[in-house]
Amino acid sequence: MCLTISQSQRRPALVIATLEGDDVILCQITSKTIKDNYSISIDDRDFETGSLKQPSNIRPNRLFTADSHIILYRIGNLTKIKINAIIGKVIEIIRK
Repeated sequence: MCLTISQSQRRPALVIATLEGDDVILCQITSKTIKDNYSISIDDRDFETGSLKQPSNIRPNRLFTADSHIILYRIGNLTKIKINAIIGKVIEIIRK
């Protein structure tokens, strides 16, 4: 699930896990071009529902925990194939 979180500026993020209580683990999404071995590109074809305003990159090396109350709304749902690729990359990073 992709969401917009509230900060000084609204930023999309991917919910990786919902934890007990009000916490969620999120993965950064950016529209900037990223040239590293971690980023995974997404565009409208990667969504089952919803979309982002422009092609973007998921940053599995940029995880953070936040209170679920900062989430403003759901942008959409990524396909299972894309979610599995992202989770696989997170696991790969942790195992290194």
